[in-house]
Amino acid sequence: MPDDHRAARRTAAGLADPEDPMWLGARARQRRILSRAALAEAAGGLGDQDLRGWHFALTGGLLATLSLYGFDAGMTGRYAYLGDDPALCRRGIDRLGLVLDAAGRRPASVSILPGRACTVIGLAAAELLGLPAVPYDPARPDTLVVAYDLNAHDPELLFSLHERTDGHVLYEHATCWTDPPAVTADVSGLLAQHTVAPWAENGQRPADSRPVEEIARDIVTADPAPDGGDGQTPADPDEALRGFTAAVAAGWLDGPRDRVRSCGPVRSSRFG
Repeated sequence: MPDDHRAARRTAAGLADPEDPMWLGARARQRRILSRAALAEAAGGLGDQDLRGWHFALTGGLLATLSLYGFDAGMTGRYAYLGDDPALCRRGIDRLGLVLDAAGRRPASVSILPGRACTVIGLAAAELLGLPAVPYDPARPDTLVVAYDLNAHDPELLFSLHERTDGHVLYEHATCWTDPPAVTADVSGLLAQHTVAPWAENGQRPADSRPVEEIARDIVTADPAPDGGDGQTPADPDEALRGFTAAVAAGWLDGPRDRVRSCGPVRSSRFG
């Protein structure tokens, strides 16, 4: 892998700047990816199973948690079908707080995107992180924008998130890795192909009709400790995420939040 990175950097360095302005954006994206890959490599990552490192290199986002199930079955840190639960939501938010701390970021508020799911996760994040919850305003600086699933939002709202507002950090709890959203979150709680929210109808239970504040309370009071996994999947300790975040922080929150359709070289099993 290191030789591949060096070859890619040498090749890119030898390319002339495009004469057609329409290709300048692609050239800038290429340079950001190579720069992030170098940071991840310096942090000891970018092997063929380094999901967190490759996710950062390709998208610029930090992956808060890795699945503790199915590594031997080819999941390598991702989920295929996920029946989400409050404990996973809580763990994602706790890891988000770890990322912010390791990167030296302290937003002034939590901005909640429209919709029931975003309201639930946003209220829980605000309480767990000790920040006031406010409605999303694209012009609001120094805020943590919280979403459950960005694919649930309309293109106009996502367009407002593409370019960075000063001090914005965008968090998405459940990022779809087979159909990535139109904007890439700065922090993804987890990667899944298909996610059923804890409060959604799932075929075995009806949708949870309680007020959003009560459902958010389930997340806040959930056990923050990770479960034991399947015993065959590598651990994902807090220290690993903290160290990686500190090592790559200089290349984080840089450039627009482009959509990245490729899931990268780390293979995972998926539904057909």
